[in-house]
Amino acid sequence: MREIVLDTETTGFDPETGDRVVEIGALELIHHVPTGKSYHQYINPERDMPQSAFEVHGLSEEFLSDKPLFADVVDGFLDFAGDAPLVIHNAAFDMKFLNAELKLAAHAPLPLGRAVDTLLIARRKYPGAPASLDALCKRFGVDASERTLHGALLDAQLLAEVYLELVGGREPGLTLSEDDDAPAAHEGEGARREPRPRALASRLTGDEAAAHAAFVERLGEAALWKS
Repeated sequence: MREIVLDTETTGFDPETGDRVVEIGALELIHHVPTGKSYHQYINPERDMPQSAFEVHGLSEEFLSDKPLFADVVDGFLDFAGDAPLVIHNAAFDMKFLNAELKLAAHAPLPLGRAVDTLLIARRKYPGAPASLDALCKRFGVDASERTLHGALLDAQLLAEVYLELVGGREPGLTLSEDDDAPAAHEGEGARREPRPRALASRLTGDEAAAHAAFVERLGEAALWKS
């Protein structure tokens, strides 16, 4: 299963009032495992940068002035995204902006049904708890120390780790290991490391045990069943 974890940075909150996308960051997951493939692009919004937005992501009008227009990079972005589900935190925001940009570039919009909204997943899983990306990083022990400003690719990388925690993709207790001496994944959380001091009593009746023995004898070479 291929998924694309995605984030955008913008000049504001509403494309209908002239706000534009200025950065897209995305990375690929296959079966919930990062492949190392990513997409990152700064975009010239063809407008000024409000101070409030600059304080969020640090992308100035001057810095973006020589970057390509969305129309110039849209094909590369769509090729990377393919038809995979898009994992986004607060998907309504990013999808609204991406579809506004696609409309300006004379491309079909992305179906809203492609979005997997990690904000909604977090709110369902932890009702009443903070569900921002920073809060979820803290909850799951994801290192967000480099996130002094918002950045689309960095936020997508952090979101990928958070997403895997939300869906159980990094559950260490399910890891298979050939090292019998490895410590328990959740020591002190119910993991049993010592054998039972006394075996549990069999729940088979005598008739059931006899019927099973007769069945095994009819198998002929049945050493495996008898062991």
